[in-house]
Amino acid sequence: QVQLVESGGGLVQAGGSLRLSCAASGLTFGSYAMGWLRQAPGKEREFVSAISWTGRTTRYADSVKGRFTISRDNAKNTVYLQMNSLKPEDTAVYYCAADSSGRTVLDASTTMWDYWGQGTQVTVSS
Repeated sequence: QVQLVESGGGLVQAGGSLRLSCAASGLTFGSYAMGWLRQAPGKEREFVSAISWTGRTTRYADSVKGRFTISRDNAKNTVYLQMNSLKPEDTAVYYCAADSSGRTVLDASTTMWDYWGQGTQVTVSS
């Protein structure tokens, strides 16, 4: 049974930082591209970032480029999202996801994911 468990969300003031973690189990972690997506109230789910199996290739949404950094530790079956210079518009539920094809790193897809976590709330106050 595959599980993706996010942690690290919370309430932060604009300009602050948070680090999200996603611990994976039940899958061969090193064979999956991993990613983060988010959904704000009343909005569609949107792609945030993805990282390839090896960690050598990453992809970011334009809205977070230069502020967010995705990384992974295959020894710990964990993917991270370091979020700096947070803005109120970053407020959303953040989801971790796993992709066996690896295409999500190229396509920035919101749908081509095999597994999803339950999400962690990030709230940025102005």
